Amino acid sequence: MSTQRVAIVTGAARGIGAATAQRLAADGHAVAVLDLDESACAGAVETITAAGGRAIAVGCDVADAEQVEQAVARVAEELGAPTILVNNAGIIRDNLLFKMTEDDWDAVMNVHLKGAFLMTKAVQAFQTKEKYGRIVNLSSSSAQGNRGQANYSAAKAGMQGFTKTLALELGKFGITANAVAPGFIQTDMTAATAERIGMSFEDFIEASAKAIPVQRVGQPADIAATISFLCSEEAGFVSGQVIYVAGGPLD
Repeated sequence: MSTQRVAIVTGAARGIGAATAQRLAADGHAVAVLDLDESACAGAVETITAAGGRAIAVGCDVADAEQVEQAVARVAEELGAPTILVNNAGIIRDNLLFKMTEDDWDAVMNVHLKGAFLMTKAVQAFQTKEKYGRIVNLSSSSAQGNRGQANYSAAKAGMQGFTKTLALELGKFGITANAVAPGFIQTDMTAATAERIGMSFEDFIEASAKAIPVQRVGQPADIAATISFLCSEEAGFVSGQVIYVAGGPLD
């Protein structure tokens, strides 16, 4: 049986983050459900505790160093030393380049890249001490380029370089770092994209599914399952990898 660990999942109030928090709890880990709005985490926490798991809700702006330090310290105090980290927090501020504002660029970079940097820096202090760690960063198929997402694509490509560097630096401490790059996943975020391009979400899903080899769009649980493996003890020889979970081949 796997050892129970303490996991932190950022952006875990809904979507992929909530599904991941629930899956890691089902795997036997205690989970800190972290999001900008602590009250928004209540649903995910209740689902976990109702199923017999351990979870707490933690409010934190991942782009704020002081808030990150306080949040991680609180997790360590209430649940124990965090050795699993899933950097899932993310936002979109989609627009074509000529319409994209500096604020659109900065907001996306701060949450995705700065947030992952600050969270990882805080958590690795516990991981290196414990000589064990699992870090999973959320990239995206958009890392390869996607119209209207210069900021998001750049941030998600950046997550891949960040991941590979973590794997090189932290491997000797028993810490692995990997990235999961989802394709089309049915979430509030993809619903917002459908709205931006003027399609109903149902039509957007149907059209997207036709272009995917497995002929369906992904669900948050599909991503959570891959993250679950990468966070497991059995995945100790998998590090520095980017795994596209997209229903078909992507380089």
